[in-house]
Amino acid sequence: MLKALREQVLEANLDLVKGGLVLYTFGNVSGIDRDQGLVAIKPSGVPYDRMKADDIVLTDLDGKKVYGDMRPSSDLATHLLLYKSFSGIGGVVHSHSEYATIWAQAARAIPALGTTHADYFHGPVPVTRVLTDAEIEGDYVLNTGVVIVEAIGDKDPMSMPAALVAGHGPFCWGRDAADAVHNAVVLESVARMAVHTVALRPETRGISQSLLDQHYFRKHGAKATYGQASSDKAL
Repeated sequence: MLKALREQVLEANLDLVKGGLVLYTFGNVSGIDRDQGLVAIKPSGVPYDRMKADDIVLTDLDGKKVYGDMRPSSDLATHLLLYKSFSGIGGVVHSHSEYATIWAQAARAIPALGTTHADYFHGPVPVTRVLTDAEIEGDYVLNTGVVIVEAIGDKDPMSMPAALVAGHGPFCWGRDAADAVHNAVVLESVARMAVHTVALRPETRGISQSLLDQHYFRKHGAKATYGQASSDKAL
């Protein structure tokens, strides 16, 4: 059942390890088949070096398991809410990568300090509000998704493919599972540079809106100039 998707999600989870974003069994990646309304996600607590495609769990968008013998990631409900709320995304990543988590623990958005940031994130990477006691004691995992959706607000989730959960860590997303991991790796690099930049110059206000727009839209806009046009790939 959806073997190709399960293999893609397995590979994306292994890329978290290659990218240095996880320790032990921390973190998880999922991917979705929109046509079938099924989500493939890492099983809970399984070491990455022992994980196989058959271990990847499939659920529907209500969290009902339809494939696999293992329990899905404990963050499943957050992933599912993001898929329901952001219709254009195809993959979700959660990690506790060090520098992004530092910003999350400080409950601070990552400011847009340079063009590396602007190439991927069209503005400061938002941080959620702190969950209330009632939200934590209730459906905590679902409510984690709720505050992420709140933090993105009216932003295009494809132009802001990440958010920091206050006191917790980063969630990222993308066109598919591999793209979500790519964004997570870049987020960690941007977070690391921002920590050092703020340490060197606490008063920095970041790049201008015009420079932010220039770098973001030359890579992602309707008239993007970065990379090769599909017709030029053979040249």
